[in-house]
Amino acid sequence: MSMTKMKANDPCWCGSGKKFKRCHKEAIDAVRPGVISPMRPVPEEIARPEYVTLGYVRHHPEPLVKSADVIERMRRAGMEAADVLHTVGAAIVPGMTTDEIDEMAHEMAIAKGAYPSPLGYGGPDNPYPKSLCTSVNEVVCHGIPDSRALRDGDIVNLDVTLYLDGVHGDTNATFAVGQIDQASRRLIDVTRECTDLGIGAVRPGRPISDIGRAIEDHATAHGYGVIRDFVGHGIGEQFHTDLHIPHYYTSAADTVMEPGMTFTIEPMISMGTWRQVMWDDGWTSVTADLRRTAQFEHTLLVTDGGVEILTPPPS
Repeated sequence: MSMTKMKANDPCWCGSGKKFKRCHKEAIDAVRPGVISPMRPVPEEIARPEYVTLGYVRHHPEPLVKSADVIERMRRAGMEAADVLHTVGAAIVPGMTTDEIDEMAHEMAIAKGAYPSPLGYGGPDNPYPKSLCTSVNEVVCHGIPDSRALRDGDIVNLDVTLYLDGVHGDTNATFAVGQIDQASRRLIDVTRECTDLGIGAVRPGRPISDIGRAIEDHATAHGYGVIRDFVGHGIGEQFHTDLHIPHYYTSAADTVMEPGMTFTIEPMISMGTWRQVMWDDGWTSVTADLRRTAQFEHTLLVTDGGVEILTPPPS
């Protein structure tokens, strides 16, 4: 029997004794890399992040607690990033390529006078070539937009970051493509709940480990894995600062939250294993068992009374 014609409940062709749907079905349906188009240009008058002009990322000390001026600029950058994310997400239909999604997000960023932060990020040998990340099905994060057309039943995460007024605003969400199955819908819903619970754990005077505990407890209760190799991060005038926000509990995450701190919470929740592997492109991460994963992200500000979301969805 041809593998491509096997039914979900047939014994798997590999001889494991498991049903095909529980064993190698994901491998056959796996996302494959497509053709990547050239980098899109950005008008000279739009200010670039330092790593674009230098050709590499240079980390430098940045205060954990931001000034009122930086926070106000981050509010604007975050709101504009959220507008791009949800406008582009609402336009997704089966048959659209992820490169077309990138083109739409790129043009929106330019129209806002913003630089798309992912474009050119990284070292000189392998800068990220696109203006947002498009992570489909089992792709955990950092999927590169290309010629692959989205299919009815896919799920896709769009990760948008804008550099505007000297600061970054970073947000992402997972969208359904056409009609998705119940298991994928449940994954998206629980991942959103995990994100909300992580945000709800942000309180001044409490350790960052509270965030990971809230996320991991909820994901585990639903039988899902929490990806450990990618974490939330400090953000401000730099895309990524040295502050790490794990999405699982670890006592090592003992930094105490203070009013004025800004960082992202962006849990990646998987249907199966938390382990991931990298494609040869050096960017794309996929789940080791090729089962689906979802993600949501917000840029956050710790306040005196709790937390402010700097990347709220447009009203």
